[in-house]
Amino acid sequence: MAVGRLRDDDLVRSGRAFRALIPVTVGPRSYRDPMRLLHTSDWHLGRSFHGQSLLADQETVLCALADLASERDVDVMLISGDLYDRAVPSPEAVQCASRVLGRIREAGISIVAISGNHDSAPRLGAFTDFLAAGGLHLRTAARRAGEPVMIDDPAGPVAFYPVPYLEPDLARAVWELPTPASHQQVLSRALCDARADLAQRPVGTRSVVLAHAFVTGAAVAGSERSIAVGGVESVTADVFDGFDYVALGHLHTAQLVTDRIRYSGSPLPYAFSEAGQRKCFYLVDLDVDGGSVVERVELPVIRRLATLRGTLAEILCTGDELAEAYLSVELTDPVRPLEPMRRLREKFPHTLVAQWVPSGDIGVVGRARRSGGRHRADEVLLSDFVVEARGSAPSPSELTLMHDALAAERQLERAR
Repeated sequence: MAVGRLRDDDLVRSGRAFRALIPVTVGPRSYRDPMRLLHTSDWHLGRSFHGQSLLADQETVLCALADLASERDVDVMLISGDLYDRAVPSPEAVQCASRVLGRIREAGISIVAISGNHDSAPRLGAFTDFLAAGGLHLRTAARRAGEPVMIDDPAGPVAFYPVPYLEPDLARAVWELPTPASHQQVLSRALCDARADLAQRPVGTRSVVLAHAFVTGAAVAGSERSIAVGGVESVTADVFDGFDYVALGHLHTAQLVTDRIRYSGSPLPYAFSEAGQRKCFYLVDLDVDGGSVVERVELPVIRRLATLRGTLAEILCTGDELAEAYLSVELTDPVRPLEPMRRLREKFPHTLVAQWVPSGDIGVVGRARRSGGRHRADEVLLSDFVVEARGSAPSPSELTLMHDALAAERQLERAR
């Protein structure tokens, strides 16, 4: 019996319940068993967070992902771009990737991955053919968008079309597109090649696309880097028509675009705006007819993110429940506190951000008055600086000191 298309975003049906509909077999898998995919993306290995290296946290959560993939009998893992956070990753980030990917392959799971806008396609794509022989299928070249990775299960072949991130100005030359080319044009052209290949396959061949793009209507998390270069960065969902499942990367919030197109999101939060998100991956059971049943599986929280607002004294008097969290602190003291970061880290060692945002009009007025810049007297500029930095106006003796200092500076300028 065929299973329908994707259902609700949180949990369509558990893998156990789904398999209850399949004839039970002993020993080799039945041809009715679905191929199980794990959809993840945007690892961003080597990323720092307000100066704090996240590599240890990343390896911890990705090792948990690898173990869950093994426990849940995953056949193929899909990594939809941004394996690394920068084009030239650090040696430590590369070693971390090697350990995690090796752990996945040791479990007998095939890997299909593409380059994202943070990755260097030429570097990531080095030794692609050799890696494929070992079960790691990396695709980084636009010209190969129509060449599928073919993986069989007892029900027959599945064609995976890994479409890497396509920079329009670079990709247009591959297909001789007009200048300027848009994200919509280059991705549409790449998927035309994929459809042409799929049309030549045996009837019933199932198909999966990996892509790294911003689809119209999807929600950004705040930690993504824009992929717009001189034009509109988004593409419409209809460019993916004709494929059974589309595993997207680039946006860091897990979300459904249509019943068969999803973003898995990043495995860790990379901005304080993502503090309330529970990161996850998707288990996709692709049945013999191309229908999909999807389960959202949450990843462990390695370290919480939280934002605190109040005076320094108020925050230091709070409980210890956030002692292990990454913190962003907004200080509302009327006078700028002395050494706030040092004092905060004595109680909350993972405080990453401390901003002074005084209540009332001190900061706003100071910034507004300062906007006059060089057109106002130096004495006024210095006075405004003291107000904004300290929260109170300079005393008469301080005004005298500032006046004398400025007079001395002007005398030096005339002598030069």
